[in-house]
Amino acid sequence: MENAVRGPGRAEGWLLAGVVVVALVTTGVLAKSVGTWALEVVWVLAGLPLVIALRKRFPLTRLLCWLLVVHALVLCYGGQHTYAETPLGEWVQQWLGTRRNNYDRFAHVVQGFVPAVAVREVLLRRTPLRPGGWVAFLSVCVCLAISACFEFVEWFSAVVLGSGADDFLGTQGDQWDTQWDMFLCLCGAVISLLVWRRIHDRQLGTAGGRGGTTTA
Repeated sequence: MENAVRGPGRAEGWLLAGVVVVALVTTGVLAKSVGTWALEVVWVLAGLPLVIALRKRFPLTRLLCWLLVVHALVLCYGGQHTYAETPLGEWVQQWLGTRRNNYDRFAHVVQGFVPAVAVREVLLRRTPLRPGGWVAFLSVCVCLAISACFEFVEWFSAVVLGSGADDFLGTQGDQWDTQWDMFLCLCGAVISLLVWRRIHDRQLGTAGGRGGTTTA
């Protein structure tokens, strides 16, 4: 039931879009490597115009809009410094005494945490599915598939660019980096569904999808 969706107000929506634009411009100007920055934020550059273009035909819930902005900021910050050299990650590294800058680990948790809500929203609004186990299962599966596609992109970059892709890959010598990335995406997706499910259902409206009532 599309007219039941609770999205941000007009002013709030343009404010969120403005935050993303400012983040893109600022991090792009200050980027250590413009090429690496572009590779990291290409999803933001493609996603923002798409969300704006579809805001009347398919307005997103307020929750999803805010989560998308947070994800965009994570990507912009990582693109500016490269994930292996983010000051925030270095501060946490010194604080915890870890052997590597783990900002990329955090980013991969977010890679599951935000898309899980996006996938759930599309499934509940564009398919006959109702809130419950199947929606949760499919949302997690799609997030894992997205994560795997990211790893394919990184692999292809390494094949084409060789050592020139090191900043983009950010493996920091970890031979299990790919596996960690996908596992943390899985964790982020599961946590997100547990945390946001009820709030998301309320913002989608009592229908939770195409007619019917919310059952879980």
